[in-house]
Amino acid sequence: MQSGEAPKTSPFRGQSALRSGLLTGLSYVTLAASGAVAGIYLAHKFGRNDRTDGFMAAYGVYLVLVLGAQAFRMVVVPDLTRAAAERRLGTEFTEYALAFLILGIPVSALVIAFPEFFGSLITGRLPHSSAVLAGRALEWIVPAAFAQLLAALAASALAARDEYAVAAAGFALGGIGGLVLFVVLADAHGLVSLAWGLGLNGAISLGLPVAALARHGGRFRHLRGAGARAVRRRLWRLVYGTAAPLAGQGLYVLALRFAAGTGRGNVTSLSYAYLLAAMFVSATAFSLSLISAAPLTRRGVDPDTAADHVVHSAWVSLALVGAAAGIVALVGGRVVTALLGHAFSGKVGQELGRLVAYLAPWMVAWAAFSIMYPLLFVMHRTRWLVPIALATLAVDIPISIEARAWGGLTGVAVALGISTMLMVLALMAALAPRMLAQSVLGLGRLALIVGAATALAFGGASLLLPAAPAVALGVFVYALLLVAVRQLGLAEAWRYVRALH
Repeated sequence: MQSGEAPKTSPFRGQSALRSGLLTGLSYVTLAASGAVAGIYLAHKFGRNDRTDGFMAAYGVYLVLVLGAQAFRMVVVPDLTRAAAERRLGTEFTEYALAFLILGIPVSALVIAFPEFFGSLITGRLPHSSAVLAGRALEWIVPAAFAQLLAALAASALAARDEYAVAAAGFALGGIGGLVLFVVLADAHGLVSLAWGLGLNGAISLGLPVAALARHGGRFRHLRGAGARAVRRRLWRLVYGTAAPLAGQGLYVLALRFAAGTGRGNVTSLSYAYLLAAMFVSATAFSLSLISAAPLTRRGVDPDTAADHVVHSAWVSLALVGAAAGIVALVGGRVVTALLGHAFSGKVGQELGRLVAYLAPWMVAWAAFSIMYPLLFVMHRTRWLVPIALATLAVDIPISIEARAWGGLTGVAVALGISTMLMVLALMAALAPRMLAQSVLGLGRLALIVGAATALAFGGASLLLPAAPAVALGVFVYALLLVAVRQLGLAEAWRYVRALH
């Protein structure tokens, strides 16, 4: 990528951000759907046992790194956007890529050298067979996750040019390719073949955006003494830029550790519930945050406009999440049993469906985080990121201990939402106290409206009809309620999102 090349005009520039958001959202829906199909196949083929608990513990590490990598797109897009405007995008991209490799290669080598140690570390009280499988999976999962980090960087370089289609295709095709490899090799090689599929996923996700950059005449820049110092600065930026996203996903890994103490198979159940909840948020709030970072960097943001951005974007996101949560509340248990097989039938399936509902506070908090986090870098308010991240993990431990003692696995899910919300509030305060006050007021009002509409529509329908027709009636009534109250914020939010670009 030549640093002197002017950023090219995107076909989306000047048009609605919804088109870019749709492309990005569809890619994450495809990626999530591929993961869901892999999870369904895993459940039918391997059940719910010590080995699946071990693999899901390793997969939790993958989620931490990959979702942290995707969150870092929100961090790096403002830098790359400014670099593109100053015609030094190639140098900026090269410095970040080298910083990622400096971190990723030693970490991957360490995990490959000592898989049993790291497998035992993440599985805790689970049996030895769980630790062995977790270690074997980590040998592939950790390098695959760093490939996703580089893919996120390449996608961010394209986003700085307002180009989203190729990266979206890369992530979507990567998910599909990994799924196909898992299905083909599962009979002969077992659960570890899913880890191999994740490796292929990372290769495809990285390959397509890098090829697109090369097609535009891109190349890495050769760096000398000053460049080496810049790489170290980018490495530090990677550390503090990913601190909060990794802490947020670290809360999930801690939740898996606490879930391990609540009974056999509960790590697997919480993993499936979390993946479903994360899919709802990624397809909406996370996609909007990715396509808004570059235009917000260009136009500038102050505390008032930052609060408006968070509330308006959350309206569009949580309106969809509310419908999804209502559907899961009505038929989640039955759908889980139908999709995942007999190992998740009866009480287990019903509990998994309820877990998604108990993760509603987490969905609200993570949606707010996804929308708000890029603003910290647009406004250069990053001083407190590392302390907040460390404090979040420290505070979560007593919260989770008490919540597990109160409600078992349900308490673990509730604790995840509480700790995530506390982190989001601290980050908003770090951005601007005025922004915190306005955002909390707006999000609280929004959560009340969406929550009430969801309860009235789906709760009322469940009292009148059996589950399946109640879903149809609930969706219809929910849509009518949102249209009726659109002047309370939804209409304005829709206009705002359409005008983002």
